[in-house]
Amino acid sequence: MADPVSQETWSASVLTLFPEMFPGSLGFSLAGKALEEGRWSLETINIRDFGQGKHAQVDDTPSGGGAGMVLKADVLGDAIDAASPAEDARPRLYLSPRGAPLTQERVRQLAEGPGVVLLCGRFEGIDERVIEGRNLEEVSLGDFVLSGGEPAALALLDAVIRLLPGVMGAEASGEDESFEGGLLEYPHYTRPGTWEGKEIPAVLTSGDHGKVAAWRREQSERLTKERRPDLWQKMHKEGRTTD
Repeated sequence: MADPVSQETWSASVLTLFPEMFPGSLGFSLAGKALEEGRWSLETINIRDFGQGKHAQVDDTPSGGGAGMVLKADVLGDAIDAASPAEDARPRLYLSPRGAPLTQERVRQLAEGPGVVLLCGRFEGIDERVIEGRNLEEVSLGDFVLSGGEPAALALLDAVIRLLPGVMGAEASGEDESFEGGLLEYPHYTRPGTWEGKEIPAVLTSGDHGKVAAWRREQSERLTKERRPDLWQKMHKEGRTTD
């Protein structure tokens, strides 16, 4: 856990049954350096600390029958209240495969806010009453199921932290990336000029910045049209494509 930082620091609180999974990958590279510098803070809350009875029970069998276990509403409610009191302005997110897909737009909104409270589910999920009673926003990384919310929380935090002020060395490096302008990012090349018989596209070494920009836009549109027709249709409908 990071040392206490000022009120202005972007702060993340993660509720999990496995606090030892954090900071994990976030302790390295840009995120790790930013954590050391106090540009963001991380607090982990062990849900089992709020468990009940001598065995610190946190789950129970599903009402109505079925396989697996469900995290209890009273346990989670107490854990969330401890991590995020009523005056806390940070949004509360629950990592869930049934949630709304996480987008770069939502990531940027989170980066511009005070921080985030993340609930990592396990087993079959959590009691629905907690989602309603604690105003949780369900967020999904994609149409697949993980063993728990921790890997998704790490990915979400990584996406947000790199956008915080001062984290990326060259601010412009984030402006041309995939999804920032609604399109996938164009291909990249660097030396050597020829590798296994393949050469860098001549336009990129021409020195003509206008032609380079046009080529990159063309490639972004081509890749988006081929690989993400959903994004392409949205961009095309909004009149944000060149054809």
